[in-house]
Amino acid sequence: MVANAPIASPCQLICSLDLQSGLCFGCGRSRQEIAQWTRYTDDQRAKIMESLPERMDAFEA
Repeated sequence: MVANAPIASPCQLICSLDLQSGLCFGCGRSRQEIAQWTRYTDDQRAKIMESLPERMDAFEA
């Protein structure tokens, strides 16, 4: 049995939060998501990862 690799952090080393949305300009995660990332299950991380492209698109709009 081969274990699945954990989901890597989406961190881009641009740690700056948008004051209006509360999301990081670099990765799109909230402060809480960033702080809790290593405590989340793979399923929780996958769900967050799925939402990040939409969050990042909102910055560009």
